Amino acid sequence: MQNNTDSSRPLIAVKSDFDRFVEWQQAFKERDIDIVDWRQRHQHLERLRYALVWQPEAGALADMPALEVIFSIGAGVDHLKGENIVPEGVPVVRMVQDSLTAGMVEYVVFQVLGFHRNMHRYIHDQRAKRWSPIPYPMPAERTVGILGLGVLGSAAAKALKQFGFHLAGWSRSPKSVPGVKSFHGDAQLPDFLAATNYLVCLLPNTPQTEGLINRDTLSALPSGAFIINAGRGSAVVDDDLIAAIRSGHIAGAALDVVNDEPLDDKSEYWEMENVIITPHIASMTHPSDSADHVAQNIRRHLDGLSLTHLADLDRGY
Repeated sequence: MQNNTDSSRPLIAVKSDFDRFVEWQQAFKERDIDIVDWRQRHQHLERLRYALVWQPEAGALADMPALEVIFSIGAGVDHLKGENIVPEGVPVVRMVQDSLTAGMVEYVVFQVLGFHRNMHRYIHDQRAKRWSPIPYPMPAERTVGILGLGVLGSAAAKALKQFGFHLAGWSRSPKSVPGVKSFHGDAQLPDFLAATNYLVCLLPNTPQTEGLINRDTLSALPSGAFIINAGRGSAVVDDDLIAAIRSGHIAGAALDVVNDEPLDDKSEYWEMENVIITPHIASMTHPSDSADHVAQNIRRHLDGLSLTHLADLDRGY
């Protein structure tokens, strides 16, 4: 694919998920920014000061001598961690956009309400042609606990509040979110878990969050609790979650992310009737909306201003 670019305008190379180059091209054209397909970046290396990427190959960004800013297409930046991925000294900007937040909120609310109203069971009843009403509790009798009270977790809590659930949140450091009972640090994790009926994980991938949902934390949840993981698969110890579901202590799980993606066809998760698997689609970046975030930061960079939503790759977000 050839690109006609204007040397007076900013130029960005794009390596997108879902092969959405044409969408990004149109979105940036409307914002007076030229775009180069990732596969043709070598034709424009001296002009390419910006890159918008998803899972770039090792060494690829280092081969861009004029590169000054890297933008992540996704909200997470763990796809940019690893040896020889991000050149030293080049800042990375996280994708923070209303549409990303809205998508995650939709997913979390959908899964919480689905489990609360037993939809996972009715799906199987329908296939078995079984008419079997199931009582359900009032939302005020249940607590949604959110692991991670950042932008996404706070927005999800706000959306769930209108249904009448009790809300709790846990984070590494103290956070204050209106209407949410907040817990923080290792010492307060057991108390947070003990009262949580629907555990929503929105944590990034960091050394501190890896394997956080394990045998001990699962056993600390009330019997009949549900797990919803839309953060990162590394937060879950799969064997421990599978065992907890098989034992009946955990009533079900919705997993949008897993340790190894795509999920292996031999995984036990596929065969578990009370487990919902989705292919990492809880929230998606939409070029028509998200190009604003990138364009605004490019303008700030050209004007010598500080960038917004800089990532700390060592912390993982």
